[in-house]
Amino acid sequence: MIAALLLLLQTAAAPALAPAAPATPMAGTMPPQDWSTLPILRIRGQSTTLANSSAYVHGEVVAGRCTHVVRTAQGWALTVDLAVLITPDGRVRRVTPRAIDCPTVEQYAAGVILGARDSIDVVDANTDTWYRTSMTFAWGA
Repeated sequence: MIAALLLLLQTAAAPALAPAAPATPMAGTMPPQDWSTLPILRIRGQSTTLANSSAYVHGEVVAGRCTHVVRTAQGWALTVDLAVLITPDGRVRRVTPRAIDCPTVEQYAAGVILGARDSIDVVDANTDTWYRTSMTFAWGA
């Protein structure tokens, strides 16, 4: 019985699937190469948000998943640069972290930006606009 079922499965032709079209980003959804020309993203209450999130980043560094940490007079710090696409009504449309060879912290920083979306101040714009910001996670020695 099992042999007959296997034979039936082998002879049944699988439906032909059309190859998937390559994914292409929508125009304007990728930040420019030179982030220095982007306006600075202003976030109200940023220090409180970052103070609560440094423990996670510290854990990633201790676990050996992040190596771009720097020694400071107060302890240690890790900075992540981000480009943020904001709609004219102030909604976060996309967050692109600059690669620092630590994907968990890069994505974590993007999530912090999304969580702070109600604290973001934007300049009046008629179209979606890219902004830049940096997040520095710091902890004692």
